[in-house]
Amino acid sequence: MSTPYAETLKRRALAILKDSNVDFERGDHDLVLFHVEHFLQLYLKYLLYKRLGDFPKTHSLLRLIKDVARVYGSKELKRFYSENLEMLYLLEGAYITSRYVPREYGKEIAERILKFAEKALEVLRCLETAS
Repeated sequence: MSTPYAETLKRRALAILKDSNVDFERGDHDLVLFHVEHFLQLYLKYLLYKRLGDFPKTHSLLRLIKDVARVYGSKELKRFYSENLEMLYLLEGAYITSRYVPREYGKEIAERILKFAEKALEVLRCLETAS
């Protein structure tokens, strides 16, 4: 179900991913993690909305990715989840701590997170075209 609302979720997700690259160039490495996590949240919600017309009102990246894998019946996404569980936990934690705890992240982890985001986008886009 492609609607203006769904397309807004997707557009915002991709814009936030671009922001994460700008953050990296500016040296705002902690914001890279925050924005990548937010990008993933919105893109996963977009996929759920596109298929179901709604999505869970949660900020849990882990829950959202499991829901998308289940709804789309995607073994590839389940494998991606399993292979990247630590990275997903890191991102979910970074999102939470960015609001409440003054935690900083370095250039190396920000660089890895950006590579992870590109890989995640590739997997998620495959789901989008398969639906």
